[in-house]
Amino acid sequence: MSFRRVFVQSLLAVTALAACAAQAQTAPSEPAAAAAPEAAPAHAGPILGDAKAGESKAAACGACHGIDGNPTDKQYPKLAGQNEAYIARQLALFKSQKRQNPIMFGFAAPLSEQDMHDVGAYFAGKSALPGVADDALVARGQALYRAGDSKLGVPACMACHGPDGRGMAGAGYPQLGGQWTDYVATKLKDWKAGTTWGDDANAKVMPAIAQKLTEADITAVSSYIEGLHTATGTRAAGQ
Repeated sequence: MSFRRVFVQSLLAVTALAACAAQAQTAPSEPAAAAAPEAAPAHAGPILGDAKAGESKAAACGACHGIDGNPTDKQYPKLAGQNEAYIARQLALFKSQKRQNPIMFGFAAPLSEQDMHDVGAYFAGKSALPGVADDALVARGQALYRAGDSKLGVPACMACHGPDGRGMAGAGYPQLGGQWTDYVATKLKDWKAGTTWGDDANAKVMPAIAQKLTEADITAVSSYIEGLHTATGTRAAGQ
C-alpha cells in the first residue's frame, strides 16, 4: 500500500470522526427541546396547612386576636380552636373583599392560599379559653341553641355548630363555643341588617336565620354561646 493511499484513508477517517463528534454535540439540543418539562399543573387536591409554618405567618394576627388566638378585646373574635378550613375561607373572602373589612383586607391581600391554610392550622391547634354566660339569659339562649324556635322558623344552632359549639369543619360550619358575646351579637345584627360574606350557599345560611331573630334573642343566644366549651374546660354558666 502506497504512502499516498494510506494518507488519504487516514484523512477520510479523521474527517468522519470529526463529523460524528459535531453531530453528537448538536443532536441533543433537538431532543432536549422536545422533552422540555411542561409547566406544573395547578394544585387539584385539597391544600393542607402546616401549623409550624403558620406560626410565623400568624405573628401579625396576635396584635388583635392574641398570640394564641385568645384576644383580650371583645370586639375581636377568638381564633383559638377554630377549624383550619374556616379560617382559610374567611381570609380568602377578606382578600376578595366579598367580606368587607379594610383592616383584614390589608392583612389578607398578600397571603397565598397555602399561607391561609398554614395560619388556619396554627390557630386550629390552640385551645379557646372558656367564657361565661349571663345567668339571666341562659334559659332563652339555651332553648334557641339546642332546639331553635319553630314559631320563628329558626333552626337549632347546634344542628350545624355542634352540642358543644365545636362546629363541623367538613361542612364548613365554624366553632362557636367560648366566642365573645359582643362579637357574636355584632355579627348576628350585621346579618340581620342584610350583610353577607359571599355569594355561595354557606354565605346565605346565617343572614336568613338572623333576620328572624329579635334583638333580645340575639343577645340571649350570643351570651349562651360564650358559655359553651369543650368538656375539658372549666364548666361555665350555660353549659
